[in-house]
Amino acid sequence: MRSGPAGLGEVATLLDSVSPYGSRRLTVEFDGAVTAAYLHDATSVVAAAWLANHIRAPRGTDQERINAGYAPLMPAGRTRHPKGRPPLDPGTLQALWFEEGDGVAILERGTLLAVIPGWSDMSRGMPGYSRDVMGQTPFAWSLDDAIEGLGPRVERAAEFWRWRDSASGWGQFQSAVLSHLSARLGPGSHYWDGAQGKRPSLGISERPATPARPYTVLSTVGMSAQRMPAVEQVLDDPGEYARIELAIATTLPPGQAALTFLWLAAYPWRAVTWFGPGHSVRWYDTPATFPLGGGYEGVLLLEDPSVLPGPAVPDLSGFRVDEDYVRWLWIIPISERSRLTAKEHGSATLVRGLADEGRGWIVTP
Repeated sequence: MRSGPAGLGEVATLLDSVSPYGSRRLTVEFDGAVTAAYLHDATSVVAAAWLANHIRAPRGTDQERINAGYAPLMPAGRTRHPKGRPPLDPGTLQALWFEEGDGVAILERGTLLAVIPGWSDMSRGMPGYSRDVMGQTPFAWSLDDAIEGLGPRVERAAEFWRWRDSASGWGQFQSAVLSHLSARLGPGSHYWDGAQGKRPSLGISERPATPARPYTVLSTVGMSAQRMPAVEQVLDDPGEYARIELAIATTLPPGQAALTFLWLAAYPWRAVTWFGPGHSVRWYDTPATFPLGGGYEGVLLLEDPSVLPGPAVPDLSGFRVDEDYVRWLWIIPISERSRLTAKEHGSATLVRGLADEGRGWIVTP
C-alpha cells in the first residue's frame, strides 16, 4: 500500500495478476476515491484504465489528482455513476489473460468490467476499456462501444485457457504436431522438453538424417498452440501470421543445435513480440556461447530458405490451429553485421548477399 493524495488515505491493491508467460502484470488499485487498473511490463506501466469513481464526480477534468500522479476522478458527464459507486470487492475480481499474454480482461462477479488489450498504450494516448465510462476519455474508453470486437476476444480467451488447462489439451495438440511432422519428415527420434517448467509448453522434435536426406531436422512443438503477441497491431489479418513453429536443418550434433530453441521458442511471449518471415533476432550472449557455433551472433528466420544454396527444402505446410495457418520458419545463423544489414536494408537484401557468398540453408559445423 502507498499514501494517496491529501485526504484520501492509503492506496490498496485489490487484484494482482501476472500473465501466464510472466511478461505482463495487472494491478487494480483503490485509493478511497477512484479504482483504476494498470498493466505493467518489467519496469513500468504500459497501459491503464479508469474503472470507477467512489465519490461524487466533478464537472470537469480532475487536474489536481493528475498532477499528483494519481488516477483522476471521471467527470460527471462521462461516468454511468456520477454520484459514485460502492468500492469493488476484491473477492469478486478476476483477471482473464488473452492467449497472447499481452492483454487482459477484468471480470467482476463473472461479468466483464474492463479490458486492457495488447494495443493499449499510455504513450500513444490509448487507454483500456471500462464498463462504467461513456464515450472516449484520456483515462478509459467505453467498453460498450467496443464490445462487438472485444466480446469475442474475451470469450476466445476463456475457451483457450479451458482447453489449455484441461487434462487432455496439451497431449492432443502435441500428438497432432508430431503426426504432421512424421508425415512430412518421417519417423522421429529424440524429443526434448523445451519449456523448462514455464509457459508456454514447448517440445523439440528430432527427425534424424536418412539416406534421402543427409541432414537432421529439428522442430519446435507447441509454439503454434497460442497466437503470438503484437501481430494484430501491425497486420490486418493476424490469423495468417500469428502462429508459427521453428525448424533447423543441420549436420551438427542434434543436442547442440536443439539448445537454440531454449532461447528462441518462448521468446515472443516473454518479450511480447512476434516472429515472421524475414525477421532477425540477436543472440543475447557472446558469440562463443551461440549454440550453432561459427562465431555467429543471431538468426534469420525464413519461411522459404530455398533462395539459399542447398537441397530441396522439406514442405512443412498444411497444419492449422483454429483455422489459423501455421508457418514453419527456418533458422539461419547470421553475424551481427548481417543482422544490421537486414535491419537497415531489409531481409531480402541480406538473403541476396548470403546467396552470393554461397551460404547454404543447412546449418553445418
